[in-house]
Amino acid sequence: MSKEIVRTDNAPAPAHTFSQGVKKGGLFQVSGQGPMDPTTNQYIAEGDVKAQTRQTLENVKAILEAGGSSVEDVMMFRVYLTKREDFTAMNEAYGEFITENVPSGQLPSRTTVFVDLPHEVMLVEIDALAVTA
Repeated sequence: MSKEIVRTDNAPAPAHTFSQGVKKGGLFQVSGQGPMDPTTNQYIAEGDVKAQTRQTLENVKAILEAGGSSVEDVMMFRVYLTKREDFTAMNEAYGEFITENVPSGQLPSRTTVFVDLPHEVMLVEIDALAVTA
């Protein structure tokens, strides 16, 4: 069973030595994405976790779509936040995004973890695991 690397210009280029996404068998793992503009590769919305969450989810979605998948195919999102007090705003942005992108109502699983992220401006990072047919 071979591995397929997924790449798109509609999401930020990887900052280090990893792929935006990898498919093998029916699994599709999207690498952790941050709040970066895909065109400029610059962080956006400093201090605004809601705007950063939305951009980060849009980046994940772009990679899913580049791999022939959609948000509907996601089994699990992992959300990494730097501060507990950002949970409510992140959760609001996440809920809006999921409502728009999962019309079936069959919601994916999610875990939220509080961590230090690699860049001070980053308030959120999100990865996803999808299953495709």
